[in-house]
Amino acid sequence: MASAECRAQAKNDTVRTTGTVFSDTTKAAVKKAPGKYHSPKKAAAFSAVVPGAGQIYNKKYWKLPIIYGGFAGLAYSFQFNQSRYVKYRDALKYRLDEDASTVDAYTDIYDNDDLTRLFEGYRRYRDLTVIGGVALYLLNVVDAAVDAHLFTFNVSDDLSLNIHPALINTAGRNPYTTGIGFNIKF
Repeated sequence: MASAECRAQAKNDTVRTTGTVFSDTTKAAVKKAPGKYHSPKKAAAFSAVVPGAGQIYNKKYWKLPIIYGGFAGLAYSFQFNQSRYVKYRDALKYRLDEDASTVDAYTDIYDNDDLTRLFEGYRRYRDLTVIGGVALYLLNVVDAAVDAHLFTFNVSDDLSLNIHPALINTAGRNPYTTGIGFNIKF
């Protein structure tokens, strides 16, 4: 039987990495290329010491504004929630200390339950902001390590699809049935 083959481009056994073409696709050959292999351990260590340094090492400069924008947003959120938490906590403290000389600014606005709910809510949001900061830090380190692993990954446009007739082994009465097989190579 005949088989049909579709190709996006001519088949090519080369690996392209930032301007350099290697004729051997083995990992050892890619590692031997000077300056083209990126160590995932080194990238993760750089990002662990200074967030974003692993992305600089991997030459992914566009990720820096995302990382530092995330940290800036989380720092602002932490400061906002911390200031509200302290304000409502102190107001509740002044109200419950049974001293007539200490008066809080929310005497006619909130009762004790409202102040308790407010300061606990802002404490919770502050704590979630800290958890978000730790998660962003860890995501930064993992992203740098994964990016270093994929630094020499072949992202060429060489895709091919092979369509061919196939015999499929079945467990029924007929041991084989016919079908169409698809092989995608990339």
